[in-house]
Amino acid sequence: MGTDTKSSISITRSDITSVLRHDLPASLVVFLVAVPLSLGIAAASGAPLVAGLVAAVVGGVVAGFLGGSVVQVSGPAAGLALVVADLVVRYGWRATCMITLLAGALQLVLGVFRIARAALAVSPAVVHGMLAGVGVVIALSQLHVVLGGSPQSSAIANLTELPRQITENHNDAVLAGLLTILVLVVWARLPRRPRAVPAPLAALAVTAVTSLALGWDVTRVDLSASLDGWSSPVWPRGDWHGIVAAVVLVALLAGVESLLCAVAVDRLHGGRRADLDRELTAQGAANMVTGALGGLPVAGVIMRSTTNARAGARSRWSTILHGLWILLFCLGLGWTITFIPMEALAALLVFIGVQMVDIGHIRNLRGHGEVPVYAVTMAGVVLLGLAEGVLFGLGLAALLALRRLTSVTVDSREDSQGHWHVMIGGSLTFLGVPKITAELRTIPAGAEVELDLNIDFMDNAAFEAVHAWRQDHERGGGTVTVDEIHDEWYAMAASGGRVFPAKTPPRAPDRWWLPWSHRRRRLRAAAGVPAPARNTPEGIATPEALAVPELLAGAGEFHLRTAPLIRPVLHGMARAQKPSHLFITCADSRIVPNLITSSGPGDLFTVRNIGNLVPRRGASAPDDSVAAAIEYATAELGVRTITVCGHSGCGAMVALLSGGETTGELPALDRWLRHGHHSLARFIATESDGADGGPLDRLCRINVIQQLENLRTHPGVDHLVRTGRLDLVGLYFDIGAARVHVLDQPPAQVAPL
Repeated sequence: MGTDTKSSISITRSDITSVLRHDLPASLVVFLVAVPLSLGIAAASGAPLVAGLVAAVVGGVVAGFLGGSVVQVSGPAAGLALVVADLVVRYGWRATCMITLLAGALQLVLGVFRIARAALAVSPAVVHGMLAGVGVVIALSQLHVVLGGSPQSSAIANLTELPRQITENHNDAVLAGLLTILVLVVWARLPRRPRAVPAPLAALAVTAVTSLALGWDVTRVDLSASLDGWSSPVWPRGDWHGIVAAVVLVALLAGVESLLCAVAVDRLHGGRRADLDRELTAQGAANMVTGALGGLPVAGVIMRSTTNARAGARSRWSTILHGLWILLFCLGLGWTITFIPMEALAALLVFIGVQMVDIGHIRNLRGHGEVPVYAVTMAGVVLLGLAEGVLFGLGLAALLALRRLTSVTVDSREDSQGHWHVMIGGSLTFLGVPKITAELRTIPAGAEVELDLNIDFMDNAAFEAVHAWRQDHERGGGTVTVDEIHDEWYAMAASGGRVFPAKTPPRAPDRWWLPWSHRRRRLRAAAGVPAPARNTPEGIATPEALAVPELLAGAGEFHLRTAPLIRPVLHGMARAQKPSHLFITCADSRIVPNLITSSGPGDLFTVRNIGNLVPRRGASAPDDSVAAAIEYATAELGVRTITVCGHSGCGAMVALLSGGETTGELPALDRWLRHGHHSLARFIATESDGADGGPLDRLCRINVIQQLENLRTHPGVDHLVRTGRLDLVGLYFDIGAARVHVLDQPPAQVAPL
C-alpha cells in the first residue's frame, strides 16, 4: 500500500512540474496571440467585439477541459466569420447566439453517437478551399475599413468598389492600417528574441501607441456598448427551414474544422493521439455555453493550436490556462483594448485573410490532382457564398473520386514474334467500355493474344464487351489466353457462376519474387508451353511444363514483362557500375539480397559463399576470391558500406556445430569451413542470455559479428573504417519470420528493422 501511495504522489508531482515547466509558458504565448485574433474575428463577423473574447474564454476553459486533443486550442474561428455575419444580418445578434447554442447541442449529440470520424471523409481540398475563400472575402471587406471606408454587401461589390476607395484620401486611417501590416510583415524577419512577442499583439500595440502619440484621427475599439447591452439569446424569427439549415451549417462547419485541426495538430507533438468523438462532444458543450453567454461560435483553430504545440505545451492545461488569462485580462486590463484603432484590427484581418490562401496546401493538393476542387470551392465561396461554395466543392470532389474509382487503363504491345500482350487495369465498368473496345479492335485478326486482367471489379457491361471481343477474335482464327491477377471476375462470369458482389482485396500477385513453383501458369505462358489438361492440378509440374526448363521460362517472362520497364535504368548504367554497398551473404537459395533490402540494379556489389564467411588475412588456408572482391569494392568502386548478412538455419553453421561429421565426404567444403573456426570458438566462449532461439540460432548470429571482425584484419578495410570512410554492418535474416535484424556488439543485442 505504501509503495502505491508513493507512486501516485510521484506522478502527481511530475504532472505539476510538467504544467509549470511546459504548459504555463505555452499558455501565456497562446493568450497573447488569442486576444487580438478574437477581437479581429468578432469585427469581421459583425458581432459585438466582446463576443470574440467570450468565445475565446469558453473555448479555452470548456473545450480545453472536456476535449479529446492534448494541445488543440479552441476559440472564435475566421472560417466561421462569413456564416456568423450572414446570420447576424438575417436574424440579429441575439438570435445568432441561439443558433450557436442549438448547433452546440447538435454537435454534442453527434459526439455521443461516436460519428466524429465521418467528418474526416470530407476532402481536405474542400476544407482548404473553403478557408481560402473565406480569407479572400474577409481581406476584401476589411481592406475597405483600412482605407477608411465601409465594407460592401458582397465580395464582388468590394472588388469593384476598391479602385474608388483607393483613390480617395483617407489620411490617418490609411496610416494606421499600413503601419499594422508593416509591423506584421517585418516582425517575422526579426531576431528570435523580439519574436517572442506574437506579431499580432506587437502590431496592434505599435499602432495604438503611435496613433496616440501622433494624435491620429482613427476609430477606437469600444467595448462598453457590448458589456452594457448584453441580454440572453432569443429564438430566431423566420422560416424554420432556414433556421434548421443555419444550425446544421454552423454545427458541421465548426465540427469539421475542429476535427481536421485535431488531426493536423497530432503531427506536431508526441503525446497521446486525439479522441475525435470526445473532441466533438467538447466542442458541442463549448458552443452551448458560448451561445448562452453571448459569444461567437467556437471551433478548433489551427493558428492558435500550432502556436500552442510549438510553444512546448504537453497537456490540456495550456489551453485551459490561456482561457483563464483572457478572462483575467478582460476583468483587470480590458480598458487597454480601447486604445486599439479599428483600422488596425481591420488590417490584422486583411493579413490573416491573405495567409488563409496557403500556397503550401495548393502544392500538396497538386500532387493528388485535387487543385480543381480547391479552386472551385474557393471561387464558389467568394462569388456565391460559403454554403454554396462548399456544396460545389463536395460535388466536384465526389465526381473526381468516382472518375478515379471507375478509371481503366489499357495497354497493348506486340513482341518480336508477333504475339500480343494486353494489360487491362482498374475497375471495369460501363464507363470504360468505349476505351477497352477501341484498344482491343486495334489487334489484328488471327493474332495470339495474352490478356491480363489486373482488375478489382467488373460489371456486366464490361464483361460482355471483353467476352464478345474474345469470341469474335477466336472465330477469326486467333487465340486469347486470359490471366486474372485479382479475383477471377471474368472466369466466374464466363462459366455462369456466382459473380463476386463487391470489390475484394487482391490475392498475392504473380510476380518475380515468388518461387517458380508458385508461378507455373505464367511461366508456361511466357515460354509458349500449352496449358495442362483441365483435370490436371495447377500446382503439379506436368511433362509439358518440364519440356522447357524453368530458368529459360523465367528469362522469357523477364523479356516480356520486366525488361521494358527496367531497360531505361539499365541503359543509363551500361558502361559503369557505382554501387554503394558491398553485400556479403550466404549462397543459400532462400536468401535474395535485393528482395530483403528493397534494392535494385547497381545498388549492391554482392559476394555469396557458403556460410557468408570472410577469410582472415594471412589465414592458413588462404582464399583470394573474397579478398579480391573486398579490394575491388573498396579501392575501385569506392563503396561506403560493407554488410555481412547471415540467416537462420544456416547449413554451414550446422556443419560447424557437428564438428565436421556432416562434411566428411566433402573435402573442399570441409577446408572452406575452417574459416568459420573463429566463429565456433567465439560461440563456445559466449554464454546464452536466453533471448536466442537455441545453439544454432546463436551461432548464426555470432558468425556475422565474427566476420565483421575478420574484415578488420584486412589493412585497407581497417584504414577506411578508422578514418570514417567505411561502415561495417551486420544483418541477420530470420527466414521463417521474413524479418531482417541489425546485429550490434555484443551479438545478443538485436535491433529489428
